[in-house]
Amino acid sequence: MQQHNKFSMVQKISFCIVAFFMSVTNVFARGLFDNKNDADVINPALMHRLAEKPPLPRAHKDFSQYRFRPPGDKLQIQADSNRLLFWTPDGRPDGYAQRRGGSIIYYNAQGKAIRVQHLTSSEIRN
Repeated sequence: MQQHNKFSMVQKISFCIVAFFMSVTNVFARGLFDNKNDADVINPALMHRLAEKPPLPRAHKDFSQYRFRPPGDKLQIQADSNRLLFWTPDGRPDGYAQRRGGSIIYYNAQGKAIRVQHLTSSEIRN
């Protein structure tokens, strides 16, 4: 005579999956916290914290050579990409300016060049 199991096949499979993930999570957590004082072991949690706020100083650029500014716009500096962004008073992007060689090119919100400012030789050296 065949004996009936208390649990269905779906319940057995789901139990196996849950047990597998719990064991993997346990191994991962043990690997993170067992070697707290070991300098050779890389702790991913510490690496994520370090990436959030890097200890390096932020890039600083001088944008005093940029003479044009759309009337009423607010400025936002993107020093790492060497750009000056323009925003309308209501918060919409209004274009940007970027230095290319001996010139500063001003673009509108669609990315089309609208103005070119040629720099003097003394401005290029600075």
